[in-house]
Amino acid sequence: MSRNKASRWAAAAGRAGLVAFLALAAAVNGASISGGQYLAPVIASAVVCAVAVLVPRLRWPLAPFLVTAVTAWWGWLTVPLLGIVMFDLAVARRMRVALGCAAVALGANLFGYPATRVWADQRYVSALFVLLLGVVVGLWLGNRRRLLQALAADVEHLRIEAQLREEAARIAERSRIAAEMHDVLAHRLSLIALHTGVLSTRSDMLPAPVAERLGLLRTTSVEALTDLRDVLGVLRGPDATPTSTALTPVMRAVGELADEARAAGQHIELTTDGLPERAPTTHRLAVYRIVQEALTNSRKHADGAPVTVRIDYGPSATLVEVTNPPGTPRTDTVGSGYGLVGLRERVTALGGHLDSGPVGAGAWRLAARIPQPVGIEQNGTPT
Repeated sequence: MSRNKASRWAAAAGRAGLVAFLALAAAVNGASISGGQYLAPVIASAVVCAVAVLVPRLRWPLAPFLVTAVTAWWGWLTVPLLGIVMFDLAVARRMRVALGCAAVALGANLFGYPATRVWADQRYVSALFVLLLGVVVGLWLGNRRRLLQALAADVEHLRIEAQLREEAARIAERSRIAAEMHDVLAHRLSLIALHTGVLSTRSDMLPAPVAERLGLLRTTSVEALTDLRDVLGVLRGPDATPTSTALTPVMRAVGELADEARAAGQHIELTTDGLPERAPTTHRLAVYRIVQEALTNSRKHADGAPVTVRIDYGPSATLVEVTNPPGTPRTDTVGSGYGLVGLRERVTALGGHLDSGPVGAGAWRLAARIPQPVGIEQNGTPT
């Protein structure tokens, strides 16, 4: 049983116990005014009122009018049950009905059973206190419930919004990957088509089978280039522009990115093991994006702190690690806050793993391990 269900059961049991106690008290008090004998009408009235108050379907509109009528006759015997009704009406924000029931019950009790009138012996003071207490507690509890419901709705809205933003970040990163691969593969396929076209112009100097294969290769490369643009090009947004050289990692090295950061005032220590050319293009794109995001986050959240970048283009996996000690957060920058979500989507798509979080005394570490694809040699070419 969940905590919410347990609390609802506890509240229902407490309400049932309280109503049963008040009904029993009305019956006992009715016996006290009849010389020790239980008055059947009092017992019947108390039981009927208790049932009307406890059954959810009878709480409105039967319970208010029934308890009001019984209180109008029996007076202070059933005033506590009327207080429960006033509480329910206050919780439901039916204050006009609550005040009307109280006024009718107290006013009509002037003509009720003489021995139990609230107007005798100043019992109206305690009756008014009970009814007012029910109204005050009902208003407080009703407002508290509505506040908790509003807060729960806000939390659920924020949760859904965060999920949508995270999904949008993943989709944006996939689109970025598609755009980058489009640029890379289109460039290479264009070179193949260009060179095979040049060789085809000299087909008279080549054997017939070679010339035929060159023509087929040129036709296939052109068709592949067209298919690539059709398949990957549609993943660009309607307002997207072609990827510029500033955003195309394959055209630039991580060292250039570090040089730009140094020119902007950052202290960068870059260590590279292995040759980038030996890693697949997708790995180099991922490394560039990881370093770019890490340097951006360092400028935002640890301005002035030195940044250490280590990259290892190993034969079994490509490793990248970026760390920085704590620094001064900047307030003049605004970001989406979902850059790491996109990086994790990219690294996961390559079969790797991305770690990010605090290390040491306030330092921050962003690291990724991307395994080499099966069938790739150390020089980055297929086996």
